[in-house]
Amino acid sequence: MKFLIVLLVVAFGIWLWRSRRPPPPPAKPRSRTGLPAEMARCAACGLHLPLADAERGPRGVYCSKEHRRQIEG
Repeated sequence: MKFLIVLLVVAFGIWLWRSRRPPPPPAKPRSRTGLPAEMARCAACGLHLPLADAERGPRGVYCSKEHRRQIEG
């Protein structure tokens, strides 16, 4: 009998604690900005980087202006 009373008191305490907690923040809607970016490989060093950040030249795609000058002259 004592065990049942202790169990009820603990269950009531947990219920009381959970009911007084602030509600969780609303979930953020998923946006399309999380889509993977198209990747490119630097012709000089082989580094993979987003195509939007790459330096483009007639002989390929580069990770920096220095590598573009190094290959293309």
